[in-house]
Amino acid sequence: ELVMCQEKLVQEAVDTLLDNGIRGQPRRDGHNKVYKSFSDVIEGKEGRFRETLLGKRVDYSGRSVIVVGPLLSLHRCGLPREIAIELFQPFVIRGLIRQHLASNIGVAKSKIREKEAIVWEILQEVMQGHPILLNRAPTLHRLGIQAFQPILVEGRAICLHPLVCKGFNADFDGDQMAVHVPLSLEAQAEARLLMFSHMNL
Repeated sequence: ELVMCQEKLVQEAVDTLLDNGIRGQPRRDGHNKVYKSFSDVIEGKEGRFRETLLGKRVDYSGRSVIVVGPLLSLHRCGLPREIAIELFQPFVIRGLIRQHLASNIGVAKSKIREKEAIVWEILQEVMQGHPILLNRAPTLHRLGIQAFQPILVEGRAICLHPLVCKGFNADFDGDQMAVHVPLSLEAQAEARLLMFSHMNL
């Protein structure tokens, strides 16, 4: 009988370790604080999976609030200078070096930091050849992520034509959107041929 009692205590301890509260009331310590079980550590938004394993940072991406841009074409979006120079920085550096406006990466980066006029010219050229992807979470269907031709705008908000908002289920009351730059030629071609907003009306 003593062995059975000990087995039961061990089983309860293991259950508490795996999922505190599975047997009704959660177990507490001497200070009346609920024990944190293994399931508490891994589940939910702040759990191990969603917080650290799935929540990775993505290169060549940004995020900002969207505002209305009624004068834009359907396939264009306004990208703030601050975001654009950060997203396209490696391409701008390459442009500065190729045009012999900078002797090395360090010099090119200092020109970008000082926001010289030539930097914005090269950025404009780079952006003409690069579509970007805009995504609004939650992405529930294929129109939740679409391609646009970016143009530079002042301020810190992404400008979007109001007629493309329906696919994103977006409005202009503080919604945020993520920006991604497709890098490979295949990804850029796919963005142009399949994902441009004026092809998905």
